Amino acid sequence: MNVKTVLILLVLALATIFALVCVLLTRGRAPSTCQHQPPEQEDTDDGQSLVFADLTPEEMAQVVRYLQGNLGVPLVDASRAKPSDNCIASVDVQVPAKAEVLRFLDGGGARPPREALAVLYFGNQPDPNVTEYVVGPLPTPVYHRDVTVRKYGGKVPYYRRPVTSKEYMDINALIQRELRKAPQFLAACCESDGTDLAILTTAPRGFKSGDRATWFVLFHGVVGSGYYLSPVGLEVLVDHRDLHVSRWQLRQVFYNGWYFASTGDLEHAFVANSLQVVRIKKPQAETVLGSMRPRRPPRSQGPLQYEPQGPRYSVRDNRVTFQGWSVTFGMNPNSGPRLFDIRYRGERIVYELSLQEAVALYGSNCPGGMSTRYLDGSFGIGRFAYELVRGLDCPYTATYVDRHYLAESETPKTNQNSLCIFEHDAALPLRRHFSDSQSLYYGGLRKNTLVIRAVSTLINYDYIWDFMFHSSGAVEVRVHATGYISSSFLHGRGTDYGNRVGPHTLGTMHLHHIHYKVDLDVDGQLNSLETQDMEYELVKDPWSMQNTIERPYLRRERLEREDEAAFPLNAPMPRYLSFASPKPNKWGHPRSYRIQIVSFAGEHLPTSSPMERSISWGRYQLAVTQRKEEEPTSTSIYNQNDPWTPTVTFADFIDNETITNKDLVAWISVGFLHVPHAEDVPNTVTVGNGVGFFLRPYNYFDEDPSVESPDSVYFSSEQDAGACGANPLACVPPAAACAPHLPPFRYGGFLNL
Repeated sequence: MNVKTVLILLVLALATIFALVCVLLTRGRAPSTCQHQPPEQEDTDDGQSLVFADLTPEEMAQVVRYLQGNLGVPLVDASRAKPSDNCIASVDVQVPAKAEVLRFLDGGGARPPREALAVLYFGNQPDPNVTEYVVGPLPTPVYHRDVTVRKYGGKVPYYRRPVTSKEYMDINALIQRELRKAPQFLAACCESDGTDLAILTTAPRGFKSGDRATWFVLFHGVVGSGYYLSPVGLEVLVDHRDLHVSRWQLRQVFYNGWYFASTGDLEHAFVANSLQVVRIKKPQAETVLGSMRPRRPPRSQGPLQYEPQGPRYSVRDNRVTFQGWSVTFGMNPNSGPRLFDIRYRGERIVYELSLQEAVALYGSNCPGGMSTRYLDGSFGIGRFAYELVRGLDCPYTATYVDRHYLAESETPKTNQNSLCIFEHDAALPLRRHFSDSQSLYYGGLRKNTLVIRAVSTLINYDYIWDFMFHSSGAVEVRVHATGYISSSFLHGRGTDYGNRVGPHTLGTMHLHHIHYKVDLDVDGQLNSLETQDMEYELVKDPWSMQNTIERPYLRRERLEREDEAAFPLNAPMPRYLSFASPKPNKWGHPRSYRIQIVSFAGEHLPTSSPMERSISWGRYQLAVTQRKEEEPTSTSIYNQNDPWTPTVTFADFIDNETITNKDLVAWISVGFLHVPHAEDVPNTVTVGNGVGFFLRPYNYFDEDPSVESPDSVYFSSEQDAGACGANPLACVPPAAACAPHLPPFRYGGFLNL
């Protein structure tokens, strides 16, 4: 072996020893903690967004104290109030009129007075009714004014009020008393004495205005699992219209296809052996249909999204800013998430973007299922947006925000961490191109979006509400449905209304329809509605006149009236429909924002139905109307319990007024038909069950605004793509070589139940 070979081997040995020493020295050493940098965009709001802010608990308490001392009538805490009492049903912020807000935000005007909207149930008076008061100014109220007649054209009858938790408790007590009249039947059918059965409400509650008779469906209750998949076949009709609870009555009983006048009659039929009973064993927690308990032990952790240099968005009070976006957020306890003053690059694009209503309409051959048309706003879409689970409902490192409400109590409640904000890497290019001819280069941009999310649990269903803001200037609104399906007891021709998903369980078909209000202000308040679509024209080839060609061309149209701009659900609609400003972009086209709907809604309730007008917004996938202060919402919480004479009828908004160069509102319906199937057990999955819409710039800019994004990537064949200076992706390994600071996992979502 010569000297050169020996030297080479010696160098290799030394290098190996050095590498091993480095490994030993660094083994077990934790990576450095990520160092956060402040977001590039500074917030210059100066508290202006607080003009839209939800009420604080302190403000709610002040309103309650003011009402208690200034109405001159006794008020009982709604949590224990009887129908014959007076109580404060809810308190929410009263958002000022748009003209006042814009004078303040844009014109240097005075800040509008801060006010609250209080809903009161007056049961202890000769003419029981629901009254709405505006109370102000906050934080120290000195006045209240009755706005009920101005808002609704008359008083709100008392029977339209939503059912309170106390009313449900009294109904449950009545049902339990009645069940005790059928002990042998309950033992045979359900291995139960009735006390362990879960009771589910339906709605609406009758067939005409003034009715308040509700079908309640009974299920086996199992601790730690959803009872919605375990019907026992028993349903009861309770009349609870009377103001005196002692006068409420159980009117009918349904079991396995048969109707009885009372539980006593049901018991007599069973004892006489004239009733066919399906004997259902009491389910066990370990084997119950619909259990969500894990069946496999946890393994390695999945991917974790985190920001190595800290969040690139900023949250201050009720406002979030991110790479040119500025969004004010809030939560209506009834209708759910609401956004205001959405701006991109300093220009307002949307004044208000708010959820209005969510309807679930069922089919079944059982009375409870076939009569169910839930209007979820009446139950409380925002109120039942509970705490989000860190790392599952939202990314672990998202920003979590508390929401406060006052409903059915004189004490404010807090749903902590019930709204989350995060930047989402979609793992998809927003745009990209690889050039393989003439010049060789790659250019692209990651699809990173700002997301504002809340999740509402409305009895069995969980709705995930997303509002997403893209660097292209687009806004994406999306809702996913998950949670448990509702079910009926399988009997007779039950599969005409769904699929069998358990031994005695019919997953009942239903439709979800969701309604949104979108008050677009595209380059100012005055907009028009323009449509574009394609047609073919048959023309002779200019270069070969003996031949013809089918040439597509663009058909442009400006819609002049509201009737033209009301597009029926599931009917053809122009593929391009835009809110257009009278001002042009650099290329001479009106600066516009396009509405693009993604939906596969079921059929709307026939207009011949006596309750259809209460959800008449569902007639239209899109309707554009003039914006009016007296038309703030498309529905009302009072529509659920009196859908036959609705308090708010959206169809009346469409009265053929001009929509040219006016302040316009787009009312958008999305939804889907859901026929439950075996794979909906234990829960409906979000895959394929998401709908929504986009607001996309259409000639609003002179080019794609995302070209200004600091996340853009470009390198050519002549550059070193692995150099951090040439390609920001090459900076990822050193930037991400740190450990994120993760807060300990905590959850308090069960505290307010």
